[in-house]
Amino acid sequence: MKFSTRELVTLAVFGALWGLVEISLGSVLHAINLPLSGMTLAIVGVMVASMGRLFVPRRGSTLFIGVLAMILKLFSIGSVVLGPMVGILAEALVAELILSAFAHPSLPAFMLAGMGGSLWTLIHPFFTGLVFFGRDMFAVWLDLLDSGSRIFRLPAQAAVWIVLILAAVHLLAGGVGGWLAWKLGHIIQTRLGRNTPVSSGS
Repeated sequence: MKFSTRELVTLAVFGALWGLVEISLGSVLHAINLPLSGMTLAIVGVMVASMGRLFVPRRGSTLFIGVLAMILKLFSIGSVVLGPMVGILAEALVAELILSAFAHPSLPAFMLAGMGGSLWTLIHPFFTGLVFFGRDMFAVWLDLLDSGSRIFRLPAQAAVWIVLILAAVHLLAGGVGGWLAWKLGHIIQTRLGRNTPVSSGS
C-alpha cells in the first residue's frame, strides 16, 4: 500500500517515538531488572503504534511504524538487540492484524491490539529461544515458571496457576494500554485541531 508524503512523515514520527521508547525506557527497565519489563515495553510500543493508526487509519500503517521502531532499535548500545527487534516486529504485526480486522479504528480494536501485543511477550521467549538461540523449550518453560513464581510468590509446582495469572495480567494490562491509547490519541488530535476520521467506540 502506498502512503502519501504527509502520511509517511506522520508514521515516521510515531515509529521514531516507539524506537526511542525501546532504546531509552527499555535500557532503564532492564538495568533495574523490573519484573514484566518486556510486557511494559510491548504495551507502550503498541500504544504508540495504535495512536499512529488514528492519524493514518490505513491498513499497513501500524506495521510500518513497528518496522521503523525495529530499525531504530539497532542503535541500542551495549545490549543484545536481535531478540528485542524480533519482538517489536512481532508486536507490530499482531497489532496490525487485529486492527485490520476492524473496518475503522475503534476502542475495542485498540484494546484487543494492546492485549495481543502484550500477550505476545509470553510467547516471544519460546520463539526466539528456539529459532535464534537454540534454547531447549523446556528450559524456556522453566524460566517462565521461575519468573512467575517469584513475582506472585507461588510454588513453581503451581504451573497452571502461574501461567493463568501471567496471561490474565498481560491481557488486563494490554487492554488498559489500548484504552489509554484510544483516549490519548483523541486528546492529541483535538489539541492539534484534527478531527478523528471515525470515532466509534469512544
